[in-house]
Amino acid sequence: MIFPYDPPIAVAFWMKNTLIPLDIIFIAPGGKILNIAANTTPLSLDPVPSAGSVEAVLELAGGRAAELGIEAGDEVEWQR
Repeated sequence: MIFPYDPPIAVAFWMKNTLIPLDIIFIAPGGKILNIAANTTPLSLDPVPSAGSVEAVLELAGGRAAELGIEAGDEVEWQR
């Protein structure tokens, strides 16, 4: 799932009511991956913050970012 932000802002997600681990990918303005929270803890209420302002957040199944070789600093493109 992707969550776009316009204007870009710093965000934090939590895992309340989420039963599986997720990789949360924070995408900075311009499309560069700012940071990745890998294999987040299901049902946790702890905030999972971006490392700065983001224009989008992408959620993937836990571990999938590593499987695909996705890392902070990579460029992302998508159609809006």
